[in-house]
Amino acid sequence: MFEYDIVIKGGYVIDGTGNPWFRADIGILNGKIVKVGRINGESAEKAIDADKLFVTPGFIDIHTHSDITLLVNPKADSKIRQGVTTDVVGNCGISAAPIKKERLELHKKHFEPYSEYVSWNWNTMGEYFKQLEENGISMNIAALVGHGTVRTAVMGFDDRAPTKDELDEMKALVEQSIVDGAFGLSTGLVYPPSCFASTEEIVELCKVVAKYGGIYATHIRGERETFIEAVREAIYIGEKASVPVQLSHNAPKYGAWGKLKESLKIVEEARERGLDVTLDNDTQRDWHGSLTSILPPRMHSLSVKEIIDILKSPSEREKIKQEIIEDKIPGFGPVGLVKHGKWDKIILFSCKRNKDLIGKNFVEIGELRGEDPFDAYLNILIEEEGEAEVIFKEYISEEDIETLLKHPWVMVSTDSEATASYGVLKELSTYYPANYGEYPRVLEKYVREKKLLRLEEAIRKMTSFPAQKLGLMNRGLIREGMWADIVIFDLKKIRDRATNRFPHEYPEGIEYVIINGKIVVEKGKYTGVLAGKVLRHKV
Repeated sequence: MFEYDIVIKGGYVIDGTGNPWFRADIGILNGKIVKVGRINGESAEKAIDADKLFVTPGFIDIHTHSDITLLVNPKADSKIRQGVTTDVVGNCGISAAPIKKERLELHKKHFEPYSEYVSWNWNTMGEYFKQLEENGISMNIAALVGHGTVRTAVMGFDDRAPTKDELDEMKALVEQSIVDGAFGLSTGLVYPPSCFASTEEIVELCKVVAKYGGIYATHIRGERETFIEAVREAIYIGEKASVPVQLSHNAPKYGAWGKLKESLKIVEEARERGLDVTLDNDTQRDWHGSLTSILPPRMHSLSVKEIIDILKSPSEREKIKQEIIEDKIPGFGPVGLVKHGKWDKIILFSCKRNKDLIGKNFVEIGELRGEDPFDAYLNILIEEEGEAEVIFKEYISEEDIETLLKHPWVMVSTDSEATASYGVLKELSTYYPANYGEYPRVLEKYVREKKLLRLEEAIRKMTSFPAQKLGLMNRGLIREGMWADIVIFDLKKIRDRATNRFPHEYPEGIEYVIINGKIVVEKGKYTGVLAGKVLRHKV
């Protein structure tokens, strides 16, 4: 009999608290850390030489969209190979459950283009969790219940207030999801149907969450011109419902640059009043997506054919253009580039019929076609029948990214999905570098090169801090008795290789990833082990 399943010898241990590293050995048995200190002479089934390597808790990604991709491919290669051991799904108001079968087509719209590759043979959050467990998963999963999903189940995409009976039904669905193990409620207040909800509707749902000790995570109601008002709304909801608040990917987008100092002051004042409000952010300045993404929220439930028919009408097109520019229901972040006419920052990335225009921005495309850039954009959408993609360049300020990264109340997140460099997910997944390299990017660029953060502080933002927010008190630290979610990396070699053009590139320098005491990445390679668990909120 071995005394340990795994012994990690001689590494620089960063325990996740923010304290300086220390040299120690780590013994793992039955999935948990059972010893931190000197291990001499005891036997182990597997010994890992961590000399000159850093040993840290596994990274907990507080903001992800892996809900359906994990059912398409449970291996989650892009996440585990960058050191993520726990993904928090169900963000931005969109979760895989609860669903109503009579509105399944609307539910599927939330998860295009992956919707057709899963069975949708669940209704409740508990049934979704069971599906994940039966399929197997390589990393741990914690879930939020999405307000948009709940509203879709009860009201479809209707732009109106719920009746009392509908609100009661939404409350019941949220409550059942929390009882099933969801850690809280999320909103995406720039996306339909969440954007149609009043503040008080969300307060009422958050009161249900508060009853069970959950959190409220929000993609706020506008991250540009209405940024300050939107932050105030999120804090108001938290205070009225007595629920902790998480401000998701909270960098101001183009149109709100210069407002970060004021928003952070609002957060500080809220904390002084006793509200547990924290933030997360990633370090990506660009966003990649479909041409249809800029359209007004009311059009998001339409088919591509319906959208094209509308855009072919000159009068309707002008109304839509005006609606986008007026931005009365704030669209998601990159729409700010359209609103402010920054067509030189919007680049055609992929298409089938206009391949000669790929790589050009819409100022250039408009000139080549003799069209206004806005009309060129909408015309290409029509010509490509919606199957074209663009990159919105530099719609987030690097200065704001760095300010947030340094702030003690900000966690690191990816705002991405678990994917892979092969199979269906390679063909369908968004061209978003954070899918593969956000955590190595922070360690490479902002710790090693720019020295913006101490290594130990960066690790705290990736591990114990999100664990604390979720109430995962047995993860996120290197401590005896904790679950053995561990990353071992070489800081000198760590490198994010993913780019907008070549997104499916795995990072370098992540040597080992251990999840629940099983080696999932060994010497930089995936072992094939599905060691993850569904983590459930304790009610």
